[in-house]
Amino acid sequence: MEVTQFRYLLLVLLLTCGLAPEVAAEVEESSDDPRAPRGPVWLTNVPAAMEFIAAVEVAVIGFFQDLEIPIVPAFHSMVQEFPDVSFGISNDSEVFSHYNITGNTISLFRLVDNEQLKLEGEELESIDATKLSHFISINNLRWVTEYNSMTGSGLFNSQIEIHLLLIIDKASPEYEKNMHRYQEAAKLFQKKVLFVLVDSGVMENQRAISYFRLKMSQLPALAIYRTVDDKWDTLPIKEVTLEQVQNFYDGFLEGKLL
Repeated sequence: MEVTQFRYLLLVLLLTCGLAPEVAAEVEESSDDPRAPRGPVWLTNVPAAMEFIAAVEVAVIGFFQDLEIPIVPAFHSMVQEFPDVSFGISNDSEVFSHYNITGNTISLFRLVDNEQLKLEGEELESIDATKLSHFISINNLRWVTEYNSMTGSGLFNSQIEIHLLLIIDKASPEYEKNMHRYQEAAKLFQKKVLFVLVDSGVMENQRAISYFRLKMSQLPALAIYRTVDDKWDTLPIKEVTLEQVQNFYDGFLEGKLL
């Protein structure tokens, strides 16, 4: 697909995402068809790429010197598969240099731990849509990441050693209020702690809950875990507060296990 065709698909996305005018100016007017599929944002300079990455929790950018390589159509299909992930695309040499890209590469940028994960070289040449989807699913970590079989692997692959879990039933009336407070707390612990949500109403999560020796009558609860030595602790709670999270974290680091 020609580069100019991408530009016609992107204006609506840019307007709804609230990106700055200089970013939107890089894209020509979109088709009038509201059913037109969403496409990756075309990043034509370093400031546009920097703002694009900084504005979201997870960004995936295709750095393609050659837009005709087989992985490009698969990359475009990911935009529809992951509507909560922001996708960009660039073939600008200055953008490549700024992000230390030397050839065709797909990079995933995470705000929660400032990670830049790359698929490049032979690994990129051999990848298909299924493997690319798996890569994004595993590494799609956010301020608060909901635990499942896919994200569990990504959590343990992170360089952040301390994981804090909120174990709560998402169907409970207190969920929304507690989740909001939990998300606010997560922003204050960037690069220190990975915040995880475990839905106790999901049968597949019972094994994770039993690992921390918690009974359903003790939920909701906080659990803290350190990956390097498998040390952990739990704290049954009535509601989430920042002070509670801070004290639980500090006590764990000081060895004051509950």
